[in-house]
Amino acid sequence: MDEKKVWGIHTRDSRLFLEKNVIGIGWKELGNLTNIPPSRDGFKNVIVSLFEGMTKQAVASAAGMPFRFLHEMQIGDYVIHPSKMTREINIGIIESDYFYNDKEPEYAQQRKVKWIKVLPRTSFSQGALYELGSAMTLFSIRNYADEFLAALDKNFKAKDIAIDENEFIASSSEEIEESTNDFILKELSKNYKGYDLERLILNLLEAMGYRAELSKRGGDRGVDITAYKDELPPRIIVQVKSQDSNITENAIQSLKGAMREGDYGVFITLSSYTKNALRYLHETPIIRGIDGAGLSSLIRKYYDKLNNDHKRLIPLKMVYIPDLSK
Repeated sequence: MDEKKVWGIHTRDSRLFLEKNVIGIGWKELGNLTNIPPSRDGFKNVIVSLFEGMTKQAVASAAGMPFRFLHEMQIGDYVIHPSKMTREINIGIIESDYFYNDKEPEYAQQRKVKWIKVLPRTSFSQGALYELGSAMTLFSIRNYADEFLAALDKNFKAKDIAIDENEFIASSSEEIEESTNDFILKELSKNYKGYDLERLILNLLEAMGYRAELSKRGGDRGVDITAYKDELPPRIIVQVKSQDSNITENAIQSLKGAMREGDYGVFITLSSYTKNALRYLHETPIIRGIDGAGLSSLIRKYYDKLNNDHKRLIPLKMVYIPDLSK
């Protein structure tokens, strides 16, 4: 018999979940999910046809949730829902296959659930709560699945579960950073293309303490931004690409060709680099390559110094994690 999975799910409408005994996700634009070819590529193709301008990584992330909801969730799996409405943890069992409810304005993709236990958040370890606090709407609970399942026992007490606090803090902080970086990259792919991305990079460089200016549109080939750390050289020239495909060696060589003696270069992309491009960067230390993940990390690090227009398009808030070393 297959082992039952434990899923976590968030919603803005806990009342629907708890009063109608269902769980649901959005993506009503996709229609009935059973009409989509039953593969991740099938879901990706539909996402691409409906939403223009998304990077490959953003498409993969977007397609993953409805695919998992239809094909990976199974009757008998457990589902954990942390309700913001009641500030309680709800544990249920999935009782039906997927169905499409076209009368529901937002959460049209649904499954029936039997809620079997409700507990206060204080019943669980901080590690379990951090895992349940994933930035994703639908996700698999792995690290603390046993703790949530143990809570179904009538004699369950949180203190009965041994948790290595230092381990969960490290694990949770890494997960929070990773999910936040994923969110930032998704918003970048959705909201920033071409000149808009260049303007964001300009603001980021200023936040990092550089004096920078945009090149005129159609100006110097291979130079989108020119930056200086202070009033003196070296000059740093920056090329920015928002394309979906990976950056090739030729593209970086184009930047190198625009550099004068004594210049340093920075190539920034929302995607990544081919193997040959990475080798060229390694062999050319005066040029630094920053991919989508690296850019997301920099934005998170200097977020408080970005202007309000960019903060509005990339909404983040600070999260504090207990420091048990003190």
